[in-house]
Amino acid sequence: MLLSLIGGISVREVNPQTPEPPPPCQVGRQAPPIGFWTWAANTHVKVFVRSADFKPDEIPYLLASLESWNGVSDLTGSRVKFEYQGSTRVELSCESCLTVIRGPVFDKAKRHATELKAYSLHHDQIINYASIVVDPILTNPKAMRDAMAHELGHNLGLLDCFTCKQKSTLMNQFKELNVPNNVSAPTSCDIAQVRLAYQELKVRIGPSPPARRSIDQGEEPVDDDTPIVVPKPRD
Repeated sequence: MLLSLIGGISVREVNPQTPEPPPPCQVGRQAPPIGFWTWAANTHVKVFVRSADFKPDEIPYLLASLESWNGVSDLTGSRVKFEYQGSTRVELSCESCLTVIRGPVFDKAKRHATELKAYSLHHDQIINYASIVVDPILTNPKAMRDAMAHELGHNLGLLDCFTCKQKSTLMNQFKELNVPNNVSAPTSCDIAQVRLAYQELKVRIGPSPPARRSIDQGEEPVDDDTPIVVPKPRD
């Protein structure tokens, strides 16, 4: 740092510093792998909650997850919107419908208490209709909110990433049942990965993913350290 004189007054010359770029999102470290189910770009997904399965005070926590993903839909390039349509008595199979229901899915080994059931009429990775299943054992509203946000990540091409740094992605494993993981909205690395997933869809649409239980480790490719550009938030 140097001193100069201007009109007899000393002025410090501050060397401008170039801001450091944000750290890269590395698959398996801060970013989840991609290649799972996806809604087609620009889809307006009609979301229903099975009325008999949830208490009225639980529903706002489910809807909070919809809003968190809707808020970044342009930034991800998916432009997929999740639009709450109200309650339903049955699990639905209508085009672009997503039903949130309760059912037995809890896995003690992997600590999953929710799962995505997706259906493709063309036997590819594009979802025509789907359900998110919440195990009755999951009762903490904030944990339910975080788990719902995690499952919506699966709706947009993201796989689990149990090796990722905590709070770097929504796709981490939950450490304890009914304890929030304190990541209730997509991170910058989640946004970057969904963007990449939808860029790849323009090139190639893959076949229907295998049963989730066979890929639940979500660590593929765990050694892929390819940096991924993190999109900057819009002004």
